[in-house]
Amino acid sequence: MKIILTHEVSGLGTAGDVVDVKDGYARNYLVPRGFAIRWTKGGEQDVAQIRRARKIREIATIEQANEVKGQLEGVKVRLATRAGEAGRLFGSVTPADIAAAIEASGGPKVDKRRVEVGSPIKTLGAHQVSVRLHADVVAKLGIEVVAA
Repeated sequence: MKIILTHEVSGLGTAGDVVDVKDGYARNYLVPRGFAIRWTKGGEQDVAQIRRARKIREIATIEQANEVKGQLEGVKVRLATRAGEAGRLFGSVTPADIAAAIEASGGPKVDKRRVEVGSPIKTLGAHQVSVRLHADVVAKLGIEVVAA
């Protein structure tokens, strides 16, 4: 099935790409989560619009991405959230929470879709997350989750 990606999907492509995937993957995962739309002849206009929006948000060069990476790795990020007595969080820390904490800590503005959390953060303490700034540049960021 041909689809048009509306968001970056690891291992598949970036927003605006037209890719061919198995029917079940598109129908059960990509389309319901809003990562893709079905390809149609009129969808080519959507592709152009998605690519324009991506160029505005995207970090254009590797040098620029390395500069932002240096800024990110120099920032100490503390995230205050509600937790129980045993140190377990009520819920988990989302990429949107992490992006907001980076900006509040004095770091650069980061799109929440660029933040990659390996496993869900559900406890207090120090954790590692990745921020994919460019296809070739990934910043490793340490965050400290503390009780609010």
